[in-house]
Amino acid sequence: MKNTDVQRLAENGEPRMDALSSVRSGIPPQTLDAYLGGWSLFFDEYAEVIDKWHHRNAGYHKAIASLGRFHIPPGMRVLEIGSGNGDLLASLEPSHGVGVDLSPRMVELATEKYPHLNFRTGAAERLAIEDGPFDYIVLSDLVGYLYDIRLAFETLRSYCHAQTRIVINWYSRLWQPILTTAEKLGLKYPQPLLNWTTRGDISNLLVLAGFEVVHQREHMLMPKRIPGVSYLLNRFVAHLPGFQWMCLTNWIVARPIGLPDRTPPVVSIVCPCRNEEGNIPDIVGRLPYLGSHTELIFVEGHSRDGTLDACHKAVAENPDRDITVLRQTGKGKADAVWLGFEKARGEVLIILDADLSVAPEDLIQFYDAIVSGKGEFINGSRLVYTMDPKAMRFLNLLGNKFFAFLLSRLIGQTVKDTLCGTKVMWRESYQRLAAGRTYFGHFDPFGDFDLIFGASKLNLKIVELPVRYRQRVYGDTNISRFSDGWLLLKMSARAALKLFFTA
Repeated sequence: MKNTDVQRLAENGEPRMDALSSVRSGIPPQTLDAYLGGWSLFFDEYAEVIDKWHHRNAGYHKAIASLGRFHIPPGMRVLEIGSGNGDLLASLEPSHGVGVDLSPRMVELATEKYPHLNFRTGAAERLAIEDGPFDYIVLSDLVGYLYDIRLAFETLRSYCHAQTRIVINWYSRLWQPILTTAEKLGLKYPQPLLNWTTRGDISNLLVLAGFEVVHQREHMLMPKRIPGVSYLLNRFVAHLPGFQWMCLTNWIVARPIGLPDRTPPVVSIVCPCRNEEGNIPDIVGRLPYLGSHTELIFVEGHSRDGTLDACHKAVAENPDRDITVLRQTGKGKADAVWLGFEKARGEVLIILDADLSVAPEDLIQFYDAIVSGKGEFINGSRLVYTMDPKAMRFLNLLGNKFFAFLLSRLIGQTVKDTLCGTKVMWRESYQRLAAGRTYFGHFDPFGDFDLIFGASKLNLKIVELPVRYRQRVYGDTNISRFSDGWLLLKMSARAALKLFFTA
């Protein structure tokens, strides 16, 4: 909002100081102009002392920045609405960072502190900048101050591409008595009572504005930094059942839906194969043509039978198909998949296990799910339809259900079958996942958990697609239920420490 907008208030019969008094009283003015004018003046005053208050409450602001960095990797194009003094935007290390704030004085302060970033004066409901689209749009402690939340969300769509994420955090009003007491004791800057919004409210308003929630969670039981105590409460206790509702901050990550469709992509199907000689001809013969072009990549894993020869024979006998044969130098399915993804030329990456327990014909459904935008990480689920009697042993079934429950709790999205080998994602998403793989570490020899945890950290929309699970017609399984189950449990524990990280 420009200074001329504030000055216009007097012409409309509502003096500037009356608007500020109205804000302080918690009684909103009747017009958007008056509302924005009052809050512009309020935050102009706050700008003079904001650094002092951030220093006094450094524990809270450091935790918010830490959570922001978890959701937003460095080097992204980031827009922050309600950017204040610019501290949060700067902490995200964007390749191109734009901060918009209602207060001209805040914009001056932020520009002085961070001249490498771009700060503009403006209101969320009337956003008009020329820097879009952005990879991430941040609204931190802002929705409580908005005059029209739905309108603000709708305005943001103009600055989104299909993979943009809206990252929103705000405090729970259940904390209002504590915060009011802190203001009276001089521990917090006094701010008026505003919009009373729950996570359900914000989710609903996002839907009305053309967005879909992909992640939501509560954080922070102890906003003040108390050595040892804050770490224990925020990193562990806050995420235990029964404690989430007591947390101070709500977090939601959403994505835009209904944006223009992409042109038909090139599709790469990566097929890890070890001791699968008898299945290779069927895979090639039954594989559907997908997208504008379909590439099949066999990654052979030191087989004891004639799998490698069968793959080369398939290339020779099917000159009309684009087939590549690779031989992994490492070991394990994950190593084979990563090699295949690295060599793939397609925009869509698909994993198809060579045991044919999932029919190649089912890949049509996976392709449709991702190109339609219904999901960004499509995970097969074998636990919906009746499976062949010998396809999965009983203990394996119990293990799958247990890990599905555990991972759903960890990532904040429902996953019913974590270990189905058929998974689909965009190449650009995988490249970002691989670049950030060191966050969790190279801990998964199978690749399923690595992809699911990575997709969750990128806030990809995970969608499960039911498949009919069939028993093998050739060869034996390469999975050991007990030793591999113990390994999966250790991987889950390690990932939990990374996902529940707020100190």
